[in-house]
Parts: sequence; C-alpha cells; structure tokens
Amino acid sequence: MNNSIYSKARKIKVVLFDVDGVLTDGGIIYDNDGMEYKRFHVRDGQIIRFLKESNITVGAITGRNSKVVKNRCDELKLDFHSHGAKNKLDIYKKIKLDHKASDDEVCFIGDDVIDLPILTMVGLSATPADAPSYMDKYVDYRCETKGGYGVLREVADLILLSQGKLHDILDRMATKGE
Repeated sequence: MNNSIYSKARKIKVVLFDVDGVLTDGGIIYDNDGMEYKRFHVRDGQIIRFLKESNITVGAITGRNSKVVKNRCDELKLDFHSHGAKNKLDIYKKIKLDHKASDDEVCFIGDDVIDLPILTMVGLSATPADAPSYMDKYVDYRCETKGGYGVLREVADLILLSQGKLHDILDRMATKGE
C-alpha cells in the first residue's frame, strides 16, 4: 500500500459508509410474506466499538429504506444513520457541518454510482473488491475484501493502524480481553 493512503488515513475523524454492497453483499432476499433478509459480517460490527473508543465518529448513509438495516445500525450503536437517501451528498454535507469535520477528515466507503459525489469529496475514499471496476478512477483505495465480508473492518483497521492505535487495541484485547 502506498504512503499517500496512510497519510490520508491518519487525518480521519469520521467514517461513513453505504450499507448495501458494503456492509452486505448487495443481495436482498424477500420471503413469500414480503419479509426482507440481509447478511452482515460480524467483523464489521466488532470494529465500530474500537473506532468510537478512538474518538472516530461512525455512521451510515444508505439509499434504501429498510427495517433490517435500521435494526442493524441501532444494534451497532452508530453515531448516526440516514435511510432512504436519494441525495447522499446533502446528508454528507450536514454530517460534516454537525461534526465540524473537513473533507480531509472524512472517510467514505461506497460501492456504486450513487456514492460518487461523496467518494470524490472526502479525504479517504474506498470501495469493496467487487465494486464495478470503473469505480477505481474515483477512489483512493480498492479493498481486498468483497462487500458483506468485512469491508468496513479492512478500512477501519487501515485507519487505526495509520493513526498508531491498532496495535494498542490488539495488545489490550490480548492481555485484558476488554
């Protein structure tokens, strides 16, 4: 990985992400009664605690309005989550203002064209390994991980490592298990 990615990651104070295609594999399953099902990876949920303990704000901006996703965001205790977003850029601007963050201090993870307005503004932009190849032109970092398999974890580990916090977290967990 090149040094400019680490340099960008060192500045991050806010981590934002899309949900479908990032926290999930992008699939939507409906049963005969219209109930919606999604699969989330536990590693993405685990790292949120450590981001927040490191004074990094964490939130989701998703274009879909899904009870399943709302429940997961609540369970993860995200600092905020916006659902049914047709214009993600307006929501991003409000979050940035509310949290007194500059573009350079924000990381956004997105997987599709609806995410491009934010991906092209933030200090660190990332996309899952299985995002369309044309996204590469607009992002700083293409993950090794596919959507729904720990993309947030990969990016969060990168941020925490670049900020000198990951090893302290690992050592603390290994010795105290807190």
